[in-house]
Amino acid sequence: MLSYLFPNLLGVVQLFFYMAVIAVLVDFVLVFISKGAIEGERILPDKFSNGDQNPITIRLQNSYLFNVGLKVLDEIPHQFQKRDFEINSQLAKGEEKVFNYELRPLERGEYAFGNLNVFATSPLKLVARRFTFNSEQEIPVYPSFLQLQKYELMAFSNRLIEFGLKKIRRIGHTMEFEQIKEYVQGDDIRNINWKATAKKNQLMINQFQDEKSQPIYSIIDKGRVMKMPFKGLSLLDYAINATLVISGIAIKKQDKAGMFAFSNDVENRVVAERRSAQMNLILETLYNMRTNFVESDYSRLYIDIKRNLNHRSLLLLYTNFETLDALHRQLPYLQAISKQHLLVVVFFENTELTKFASKPATTSQEIFEQTIAEKFIYEKKLIVNELRKYGMQTILTKPEDLTINTINKYLEIKARGLL
Repeated sequence: MLSYLFPNLLGVVQLFFYMAVIAVLVDFVLVFISKGAIEGERILPDKFSNGDQNPITIRLQNSYLFNVGLKVLDEIPHQFQKRDFEINSQLAKGEEKVFNYELRPLERGEYAFGNLNVFATSPLKLVARRFTFNSEQEIPVYPSFLQLQKYELMAFSNRLIEFGLKKIRRIGHTMEFEQIKEYVQGDDIRNINWKATAKKNQLMINQFQDEKSQPIYSIIDKGRVMKMPFKGLSLLDYAINATLVISGIAIKKQDKAGMFAFSNDVENRVVAERRSAQMNLILETLYNMRTNFVESDYSRLYIDIKRNLNHRSLLLLYTNFETLDALHRQLPYLQAISKQHLLVVVFFENTELTKFASKPATTSQEIFEQTIAEKFIYEKKLIVNELRKYGMQTILTKPEDLTINTINKYLEIKARGLL
């Protein structure tokens, strides 16, 4: 365009144009025709853990005879809605690099990865060549088995307070006899076996251990009240993760672990056992569990428990009550269940209401809304008192603290010999 005004520029512009064309052709030869390529792969774990950060590894190697610039575009599953993922880097001749990133799934099910796209450029950076790897990889997202590994270690360590678990004082002892041994200083003198002492002519004492093979059932409410989301996960998913962890700990403690779920019917049943394949069975059952939007039928739950659970068991009921009226509708069934079994009712604080109530109010409307929020928060505490009045154990917890508080209650019940 300038050469129309200044004709002498035309020759210079043509020279630069042909030089640019030659540079593009040279770059094309370097990237597409010359010996070498980019080798790469996406490395995924066997399965993802729901609600946790899961590592993904990308390995790339440069077999070109020159340094290359790389732009990596990974086609992440649509559930993450992550459309801006990009890695930019450089690879020297013959160099291999490993890139890591993490994904946090919030739903169970199958996740499909698309192509791993790698765009390589020579030092001229005029032409980019696309390499495609690992097309259509699928990976299942299971309940949080990473929490299972983490909390199992906590439950059997002597440093529980450092991880947020309170220390439980053992009250008395359970009645499962283990052995008779010599008395040493510090043993409970109430357990001295006088007959054995007379025979041995030295103090002998009865040693007891935690009762084993006690049935521990996790009961999950799949009704509409468990669909409420907190930090991306529904209450149902928090309950599912806690069920997996407490089942693993119960089996490690030599108890029998089982589970079932209910809404308008009782389903997803796993009979409490202590066999080696029990955890895999529970994991697969939890993986396929889905909530629905019906009102949960506690009468059907009571009938099913009465019909199928013949031995006294620890029942951890994961549900949610927002008002006293909602509790009173189901209270007769909970009372009937607690007469035959040790029932622990687990329900949730509404952390969003708590945050809202703690904000400073500046208008009459905000004061009115905060008053209503505080009323609902207070009603949760009344629900706890109402359940305890009828002799039922309760856990009122924030969703993110559910697993820790459930472990605490289980260890407390074992320590106090309540079951």
